[in-house]
Amino acid sequence: MHVLILGGTTESRRLAELLHGTPGLTVTSSLAGRVASPRLPPGEVRIGGFGGVEGLTAWLGEHRVDALIDATHPFAGTISFHAARAAATAHVPLLALRRPGWVPVPGDDWHDAASLEAAAALLPALGRRVFLTTGRMGLGAFAGLDDLWFLVRSVDPPEAPHPARMEVLLDRGPFGLDGERELLRRHRIDVVVTKDSGGAATAPKLTAAREAGVPVVVVRRPPMPEGVPVVDGPEEAAHWVGRQDGRG
Repeated sequence: MHVLILGGTTESRRLAELLHGTPGLTVTSSLAGRVASPRLPPGEVRIGGFGGVEGLTAWLGEHRVDALIDATHPFAGTISFHAARAAATAHVPLLALRRPGWVPVPGDDWHDAASLEAAAALLPALGRRVFLTTGRMGLGAFAGLDDLWFLVRSVDPPEAPHPARMEVLLDRGPFGLDGERELLRRHRIDVVVTKDSGGAATAPKLTAAREAGVPVVVVRRPPMPEGVPVVDGPEEAAHWVGRQDGRG
């Protein structure tokens, strides 16, 4: 049985670890290639795009894929729709693995935004020193806010367009609470921008912001394809693979 994992997340790597070494099971993890030095999962790995729906459909057939798991980042919306269409065309069972989104707790000052552009529109009324944790993609949405100062944290250096007044912090999670507290204090951050990525690796910034009374602009997740079964943990996804293979 051949399983293709569309990955690049902590959950996809954990799923590959759970499945790796299972007799009769071949696991291929596909990474988009947007990070220069990705953390590679065990098993076979391919890096790069498929060439749209048609390319993914062809790959599923050529490599005799028996099960497809979409374990991409919650904001990698395009590939999820491509996966749904390709799986339906190739008649390959599809499962989505998505970590749960964050939920505000008492004391949080969250401001919802439907997009990065909407988040940028909210900022002038909320603060002047912005901790921008949305990654290096899409910084152009904030490029026109010349009166604001940005601390941008990303794994790889960002490219233009980006905010004019910007300091870049190259780092990769998980991040600890003490470090996030110190970061907000040292840079005098008065507003945080984040995507609703979910998970524990980057959640401490939310706690630090709550403790400091700093508002947080939360960019909500894009929609997912309808009709695709969803689980929120690698263990559940591994059990699903076992059922497809007649083992579960």
